[in-house]
Amino acid sequence: MSRADWARVGAYGAAACASAYGAMKLAQALGANALADKDPLPPELRERLLARDPLFVASHWALAAAAVVGVVVALATLRPWRAALPRRLLLAVTWTLGVLMVARSIGALGHGLVGDALLLTGIRPPPVTHAALARDLAWWDLLLWSPFFLLWGSCWAAAGWRLGRRHRAAVPDDPRRRGSRWPTGFR
Repeated sequence: MSRADWARVGAYGAAACASAYGAMKLAQALGANALADKDPLPPELRERLLARDPLFVASHWALAAAAVVGVVVALATLRPWRAALPRRLLLAVTWTLGVLMVARSIGALGHGLVGDALLLTGIRPPPVTHAALARDLAWWDLLLWSPFFLLWGSCWAAAGWRLGRRHRAAVPDDPRRRGSRWPTGFR
């Protein structure tokens, strides 16, 4: 498979991951549990989430709407109607989402592969009052959420890469980009 094909798969993958995440958040907003009990939150926030606190219900609706926007943005990187959206905005959104999701999956934002591994190996001790819950949620994060965000972030980065590459391929060879003031034929 060529690089362009992988980038196309990345855009469709970002749309598919956004759809799956949005469907889960929509289900949670409508009252389903849909993995809400596996969300790696601190215990006090987890209790509010499971009790359907209005703030969490509103956040589920907002995240479901953001997922719809994510599907549109991912597909906009593939379609000619992306001309209606500024290319630089699409590049900024795709790369920002890609970097943030990969960083979250690795552990730069608190949760992730590194933090979960540290907690499960005992290098970073869990909270004493909720040690069993912290270990259980770390396993869920290690086996489900971190790989999901790594895949999703990689798809966003591939979609952004494709968008940037297609633009560079569409721009004719410009001598100003090479630092020369002379057209190519005068060298």
